[in-house]
Amino acid sequence: MLLVIYGAAWLHRTIGLTAALRSFEAEQEAPGSGQDASVDFSLWSEKRIKAYRGSLTLMKDEPVALLAIDRLGIKAPVFAGTNDLVLNRGLGWIAGTAKPGEPGNSGIAGHRDGFFRALKDVAVGDAVELHTRRARLTFHVDEIEIVNPENVGVLRPRGAVSLTLVTCFPFYFVGDAPRRFIVHAKLEKQPVPSGGSQRIEAASETQQGAME
Repeated sequence: MLLVIYGAAWLHRTIGLTAALRSFEAEQEAPGSGQDASVDFSLWSEKRIKAYRGSLTLMKDEPVALLAIDRLGIKAPVFAGTNDLVLNRGLGWIAGTAKPGEPGNSGIAGHRDGFFRALKDVAVGDAVELHTRRARLTFHVDEIEIVNPENVGVLRPRGAVSLTLVTCFPFYFVGDAPRRFIVHAKLEKQPVPSGGSQRIEAASETQQGAME
């Protein structure tokens, strides 16, 4: 009887883990996270398209999450860091902010002439989906603001599990854009575990961010 119980528990855990991994791998094949043909370049600049294509052979890191805003047609992988290669390949998790999927305020940056150009049409109430290996979370946009680059206060914790999306502004400015377009979203639904009874890990007490 003990062997049967142990075997059943092992099988359940194995199936759950396998399903979670397959689910996340499937998400990586979504537009913006895989082959060139799956990305909608209709709003992108020629420079950004070229940079993205070049990054496909250079960027081999695994994404920490995937972000989607269905109404705007945004679906992109989120990688750790915000260097040029990362932001050419996808979106970047801003160091010092909460890791995507953990309590706190997660800062995610993207280029205004690439994956985040469609943010020009974002509206309060829009749903933002965040997929990690642990859970799928749904946020809703609750605030939009335009700030100066030195205003890093937008990345501070907001008293709830949140996302802060950052890109340059104006969207079609020629040259280095002088301001930042900020989209805040709060978690509206509890995370659905990808497999098994998993919980979101506690965030570190210090969440100080920097925004270029």
